This record gives sequence, C-alpha cells and structure tokens, in this order.
Amino acid sequence: MARIIPPEISAGLTFSALASLENYLAPEWSLSLALRGPASIDLVSVPESTGHRLDAAASATAAYLPGLYRYTLRATRSGIVREVENGTVNVLADVAALPAGGDMRTHACIVLDNINAVIEKRATQDQQKYTINNRELWRTPLKDLLLLRATYIALVRAEEASARGSNCFGQTIRMRLA
Repeated sequence: MARIIPPEISAGLTFSALASLENYLAPEWSLSLALRGPASIDLVSVPESTGHRLDAAASATAAYLPGLYRYTLRATRSGIVREVENGTVNVLADVAALPAGGDMRTHACIVLDNINAVIEKRATQDQQKYTINNRELWRTPLKDLLLLRATYIALVRAEEASARGSNCFGQTIRMRLA
C-alpha cells in the first residue's frame, strides 16, 4: 500500500493529502492525523466522495516547528478507532521565513567541513597525545579521521545526487507531470 503521509512536509506551504481507504470509507469513517515531535500537530479529514482529504493551509503550516515527528493516522467510527498508518515525517523549515545569513548546509556537509578542519590543523601537529599538569589529551588517529571523512564524503555526494534527481547509480531520473 502506498504511503498516505509523505516523508517530508514543508512549513509555509499548503499541505494536502487524499486517503482512499476501501475498508474505511467516508463519510461513515473519519480520519485524523496526529504528529508529535517538536510540537503537537493535529489534522482532521474532510470527506471527499468516499475518500478522506487532509488539508492544512500555508498560513497554518507556517507555524509548524521544523524537526522529526512521529505520526499516527487513525480511522474512527462510532467509538471504534483503528490505526491506518504510522511512521515518521520530517517537517522542513519554511525557507522563505529564514533570516539572511543562516547556515543552509545539511548535517552531513557540516560534519564533513568539521572533519576537514581537524585534518588541516593536524598537518601542523605531530603529537598523538600530550600531558600537562596530570591531564592528558588524546587526539583521534589520522587513520580514523580519514575513514570518517570518506564516509561523510559519500553521504554528501548521495545528498547532492538526490537533489539533482539522480539515483545512487548516477543515472538521472526524469519525471513528467500530467
């Protein structure tokens, strides 16, 4: 069965999802969505023929706090409550509402930049550890930093490929909207 709630919702944009559930036909059944995470978000469906339309106006989603949420989508009829779907959804920040000068890098990009900075500083330091006044400082071995760097390079490349519409095999995915 196809997922009703998308993996990402953008704050500041209109959200709309139509659920056609043959076992829970509207208007006999109603559908509700509860998201819990950085905030509590609740939506109730409106019947659309025999389906359920979940809508949130852009003005409502503008107040959504970004972050990872758990959700449950439930069908209700005469005191009977059934879970139709559950999972996680990432609410993305409203880009139009972000202040100028913000750091728009992904987590993987930030970590990769930090690893590179540590490696660059390490070029002038050859001590693995040192002791001052009975305190020791151990540095991460360069071999471990290079392995970590390779991991994050792969993550950043995968993110960039995804943003370009390429899959992990480097082939472009083309879509035609009807």
